Amino acid sequence: MKKTMLVEGMSCNHCVMAVTNALKELEGVTDVQVDLDSKKVEVSGENLMDESLKEAVEEAGYDVVEIK
Repeated sequence: MKKTMLVEGMSCNHCVMAVTNALKELEGVTDVQVDLDSKKVEVSGENLMDESLKEAVEEAGYDVVEIK
């Protein structure tokens, strides 16, 4: 399963690491790819719940605009 999120507020590699680490802590997440230029975050894994993904990113200090 793969989810793509549009995340606002990321501006540097520190932001990329913060979002990546927050998502990798979630159960079922196997891979996280962040594209700083497009603000897209691709999350791969099993049983990915939109609400859990959004909560993890927002707790790291960023805004989730969309999840597909």
